[in-house]
Amino acid sequence: MASIWVGHRGTIRDYPDFSPSVDAEAIRKAIRGIGTDEKMLISILTERSNAQRQLIVKEYQAAYGKELKDDLKGDLSGHFEHLMVALVTPPAVFDAKQLKKSMKGAGTNEDALTEILTTRTSRQMKEISQAYYTVYKKSLGDDISSETSGDFRKALLTLADGRRDESLKVDEHLAKKDAQILYKAGENRWGTDEDKFTEILCLRSFPQLKLTFDEYRNISQKDIVDSIKGELSGHFEDLLLAIVHCVRNTPAFLAERLHRALKGAGTDEFTLNRIMVSRSEIDLLDIQIEFKKHYGYSLYSAIKSDTSGDYEITLLKICGGDY
Repeated sequence: MASIWVGHRGTIRDYPDFSPSVDAEAIRKAIRGIGTDEKMLISILTERSNAQRQLIVKEYQAAYGKELKDDLKGDLSGHFEHLMVALVTPPAVFDAKQLKKSMKGAGTNEDALTEILTTRTSRQMKEISQAYYTVYKKSLGDDISSETSGDFRKALLTLADGRRDESLKVDEHLAKKDAQILYKAGENRWGTDEDKFTEILCLRSFPQLKLTFDEYRNISQKDIVDSIKGELSGHFEDLLLAIVHCVRNTPAFLAERLHRALKGAGTDEFTLNRIMVSRSEIDLLDIQIEFKKHYGYSLYSAIKSDTSGDYEITLLKICGGDY
């Protein structure tokens, strides 16, 4: 069965002559030797798919009685350590941990919550919720509820539920009806009916929403983006704009997030690691194409000029080339 975490436009694929025991032993040697052999670690972990890395993790535990992630944590440091640990983490657990980090501590990282919840499929969200409960013994919904508020909270909870329709079939009649509802909920009344926006944008399939936005333009002579900007505000507005962007072009949305993470004074490694790792087997090729198209230079060159050392080498390997 094809994994729900693997697409056709990733940069990392299954390694052909894969042997978990050979890899586990090589990793053990790389960690145990005098000084860590980072090159060996990087070449193994960036050239195996996540499913293969999970088999290495199992094999490592069986052969050496230790968790690979703990040994990596004990041996590496900084952003490089975080990235290597991310690579050996199952995708649903990785996303669950990213969501937890977004809600931990003083402030909530609304951008990260928005990015994860708008770009994952319903089936992925269900697995993430299960992983979240397994790791933290708390439901994802409960944590979102206590860390956010208002319409933003309602929309996040709807997305976290994983109830978005996944079918590729579109219903023209429904698109017209939904477009009319959105028009009446926003442009065509005093005050905005936020619940209608949440219901339609968080539950309809992406192909269905694409058609709905076309119909919306026909009715209102406005793009849905302009209406959302005019009618709504704050994190709720940002979330709905993110959904529209993803409906139209998810790789372009993620390219923009990467551009922001790499722009300016400091690098936002939290975002950079998350997108590079979580999309490496789904659509990182398309993300790189969109990045180049929008910004005139490659993601590869942006990473090269913004990061250094083993961290840089690993990220560039995940890029799979200078696209």
